[in-house]
Amino acid sequence: RISGGGKCNFTNLNIARENFLSGNPKFATSALSRYTQHDFIRLVESANISYHEKTLGQLFCDGSSNQIIKMLINKMVESNVQLRLNSKIKSINYEGDFKLFLENCNITSRALVVACGGKSIPKIGATNLGYLIAKKFGLNIKETRPGLVPLTFKSCDLQRTKPLAGISLNAQVSVEKISFNEGFLFTHRGLSGPSILQISS
Repeated sequence: RISGGGKCNFTNLNIARENFLSGNPKFATSALSRYTQHDFIRLVESANISYHEKTLGQLFCDGSSNQIIKMLINKMVESNVQLRLNSKIKSINYEGDFKLFLENCNITSRALVVACGGKSIPKIGATNLGYLIAKKFGLNIKETRPGLVPLTFKSCDLQRTKPLAGISLNAQVSVEKISFNEGFLFTHRGLSGPSILQISS
């Protein structure tokens, strides 16, 4: 909903395994072989959502990100998916089946998929819930660290770049053998823009 300044950067034409940084490079191969960007683009087109390509294959809605949300909710309705909003989980147990204890009801299921993202943007409701559930069921959790973040400078270094705040350009930013060639922005705190956010990972 908030990606692309509310225009929803919903996928990229150039998605490929080699574009992902991961401790398990095979994960992207497996995931992308099951559902590709082209599958999602067909879904968007079937919902008559107009879109455009920006730089480097990024696809954005011509209208609002709410169009994508509405499309996904419609697909849920077609598939008889129950959507329960504002339902707080009290606990989850596993005894042959998963048992979810919510504030107003209990749910039993053969499988449980936790898809809640990380804890990177608390102001939109992001929490560490996924990590807590994984820990409860004994799954290995890699220690988290900030990713896709701007680079901030100490005050002594900032004095040299602060007068450039607001200037943007395209630049290639590299660390060892990995490079990103995208927008680069000087800020009042350091460096930002897509190339910096990508290389920060």
